Amino acid sequence: MRQFFGKSRSGNLREAVRGLANPEFIMLMSNNNYFDEHVKELEKLYPGVPSIGCIGMCYDTGVVEEGVGVAAFTDGVRVSADVLEQVSTMPVKYISRLEQSVREVGGTGRDTVCIDFCAGNDACVLTTINTVLRRNEIPLVGGTGDAGRVSVNGKVYEDSVAYAIVRNLKGRVKTYKENIYHQLGDYRFIASGTDRAQYKIGALNGRPAKQVYADILHVTDEQILTQTFQNPFGKINGDDTCIISIKEVDGNSLACFRQVNDSDVLILLELGDYQAITRQTIENICRDFPKRSAVFSVNCLFRYKLFSGNNYMEQYLQDMAALGSHAGLVGYGEHYNDRFVNQSMTCVVFE
Repeated sequence: MRQFFGKSRSGNLREAVRGLANPEFIMLMSNNNYFDEHVKELEKLYPGVPSIGCIGMCYDTGVVEEGVGVAAFTDGVRVSADVLEQVSTMPVKYISRLEQSVREVGGTGRDTVCIDFCAGNDACVLTTINTVLRRNEIPLVGGTGDAGRVSVNGKVYEDSVAYAIVRNLKGRVKTYKENIYHQLGDYRFIASGTDRAQYKIGALNGRPAKQVYADILHVTDEQILTQTFQNPFGKINGDDTCIISIKEVDGNSLACFRQVNDSDVLILLELGDYQAITRQTIENICRDFPKRSAVFSVNCLFRYKLFSGNNYMEQYLQDMAALGSHAGLVGYGEHYNDRFVNQSMTCVVFE
């Protein structure tokens, strides 16, 4: 299989798809002002081709902050794309669609992946999707788009998750997750006073969450929002750590980008040598896949801000380009199998 990536910083979809012929699957990454228009136009240009889309920045060797980007797979994939609706209340109501997609594609975890673009309630969505994917050990990579809208096969949906079951007919697939943080000290916190709907942490070890964070790191309320780039929270999940980014200060509480529940055990993280870590990820991929057809990744918005602020984003994308055809989405949350993570990179590699 092969991956195509086209972009237009002015938002001209026809410019973005110039040279794209006979696609077998399309991913649209557009902007809030023209998303609906781009969805309709894409379907007219490539009628009947499975597609998913969302609102967000995208990249190959450079980032498209405004405008539109299109990633497409050709020459050797079998794809079924559909949508689970009502993700804020009852995504399981539509689970038969996903079951049908898996049957249509007919793959296994060795050669098949689920790619999703979500409008919200990510943790619940991933739990729901995984009830089907785990039967065939199919991995998942995806992320959260902006403005609460996604698209599937030429139609825009709100409060939904767009997904595609993608089977590589010419080789293997494998998913990866990159974490550039490690534990800071031996801090351990029991969360309480949480608001699951608003993703708020009220207290840590019985003290106001904001005060605990500020006292340890010696930062003001205003500095907390940028300090999370250096020191997010972490939640241990088996042998893995799920990163939890701070979104805003709300009184004495901390609102996060990921749900925290009462009695969850959290740790404090600190930024590692991210350049060395990204080089190691690239080496791991090259070792696992000496020959690669495509890499599609989702990088967190906070990683994008961190890398850009440290003048590393351009170099990072150049380094990733050494893998071959690499493209991706800047997400508001990243999905890795059944996990909803923050400040991470997830990707799928096609042999």
